[in-house]
Amino acid sequence: MTLSLPDITLITGANGLIGSHIVRRYLEAGRNVAALRRTGSDLSLLNDLNDQIIWFEGDILDIPALEDAIQTLQTGGTVDVVHVAAIVSYLPKDRSRMEKVNVEGTANVVNVCLAKGVRKLGYVSSVAAVGRPTGKSETGPTVIDEEQRWEESPQNSFYGQTKYRAELEVWRGVAEGLDTVLVNPSLVLGEGDWTRSSTQLFKYAYDEKPFYPAGIVNLVDVRDVADAVFQLMQSEITAQRFILTAASMPYKEFLDKMADAFGRRRTRFRVPPTLTRLLWPLEAVRSWLTGKAPLITRETARSASGSYRYDGRKIENTLSFQYRNIDETIQRICVFFKRTHG
Repeated sequence: MTLSLPDITLITGANGLIGSHIVRRYLEAGRNVAALRRTGSDLSLLNDLNDQIIWFEGDILDIPALEDAIQTLQTGGTVDVVHVAAIVSYLPKDRSRMEKVNVEGTANVVNVCLAKGVRKLGYVSSVAAVGRPTGKSETGPTVIDEEQRWEESPQNSFYGQTKYRAELEVWRGVAEGLDTVLVNPSLVLGEGDWTRSSTQLFKYAYDEKPFYPAGIVNLVDVRDVADAVFQLMQSEITAQRFILTAASMPYKEFLDKMADAFGRRRTRFRVPPTLTRLLWPLEAVRSWLTGKAPLITRETARSASGSYRYDGRKIENTLSFQYRNIDETIQRICVFFKRTHG
């Protein structure tokens, strides 16, 4: 079956790091874009593009708003939906909100897409939803690809659990006839707010923090995520997932690359997993006493000490797709932050 291209694409979570770059990718290709926004949303990542986007008030927990947006857009032709909106947090206090937004919100998107007959759904998930096996490789880091099946494990964060349950809703939609592709990015690097999400690591390096965790980090450029989503949505590919990761390296190497690009002092002290496990309870107490977010939680401590490599080659073997060089990505983003914060 040959799929005709959509007349417009509705993007949820368009004001976030990944969502804003997907918006840019679509507009650069001359495509029409619409997006949901809540009242008071921070739209600073799209300030220069506001007049090129058709905005609708609402969010993924507001089913009538979703229905109205898609129905309105369908008066002008066929509609795609790219679902990016999610809560990313490793704080226990955010668990109920993550469950509601990540799982219930995704179910709402799937249900409305089915009911309104959208052309295709693209879902931006996370490698956290793929799951981490309980056992460890005896020959080096554990390699995880798209064939990995979820298993209950203390290695999986609550965030990962909610994204996994969200994916179950997406696969349900596939079973009910919804053309869908899923992408599972690793740690996403891009120009954004360096006080939020993965981008905080750039500020950590800029501030010359001396400590580094013992684990491995998997990295992908936000522009690659946007390119992958765009290409997959224009293709006839459906009912498949694609892990997106361009490189894996020890945390120290990653932090030192950023420090060098900033011209700042490198990290110096390795924090072994045993010490990391001792630090997070102290951080929890400090957070409770001061009201400030903890610098480390049980889940981030476990994640940063892990030794997992994600295999992102499937998309390269499926599409005409090539990842950007991560060293060049780090240089580019550091130049951006030096210009905006230096």
